Amino acid sequence: QVQLVESGGGLVQAGGSLRLSCAASGRTFGTYAMGWFRQAPGKEREFVATISWSNTYYADSVKGRFTISRDNTKNTMYLQMNGLKPEDTAVYYCAAAGLEGLWVKMESYDYWGQGTQVTVSS
Repeated sequence: QVQLVESGGGLVQAGGSLRLSCAASGRTFGTYAMGWFRQAPGKEREFVATISWSNTYYADSVKGRFTISRDNTKNTMYLQMNGLKPEDTAVYYCAAAGLEGLWVKMESYDYWGQGTQVTVSS
């Protein structure tokens, strides 16, 4: 069982930066593939980024602006978001998958956090 708690969201102006954190419980954090998703008002939840061991993969919409990373010694995953745009406004969720891999579909993930709000003003 893994519990995930996101933090670091907030209000930022366009062009600004935020770093989201996802703290995980459990001693086997390092064995899980991890991902970030987001859901804007009135839209479906969408894939943002994923990390498995040192491999990463990004949605085209955030490639070059966002960086996913993890610190297994702290049981924490991060999402560094630079060059934020108003269209990045959403609730951001972290997720953990029991199988290693770069997963882009929600159904590949077994555990989810409650989400953290990111609002980018123009």
